[in-house]
Amino acid sequence: MAGKPFVLTGTLPTLSRREAKAKIEESGGKVTGSVSSKTSYVVVGIDAGSKLTKAEKLGIQRLSEEDLLALLQKTASP
Repeated sequence: MAGKPFVLTGTLPTLSRREAKAKIEESGGKVTGSVSSKTSYVVVGIDAGSKLTKAEKLGIQRLSEEDLLALLQKTASP
């Protein structure tokens, strides 16, 4: 996850954006505010907007909150 850019869009079911950002950064990722071809993952919540549309056009991998937490747990395991 080191240095991989994430974008958050929509409202996540259980995490605030601040919590999600902290968890991503603790795992070595970085959170950016806009989608670009360099974005690795888009974390999609409820009522996702134009960021999701742009990510789909660019073929960027989408993650639900559940997917994000699983990925973070996987990268935290030795």
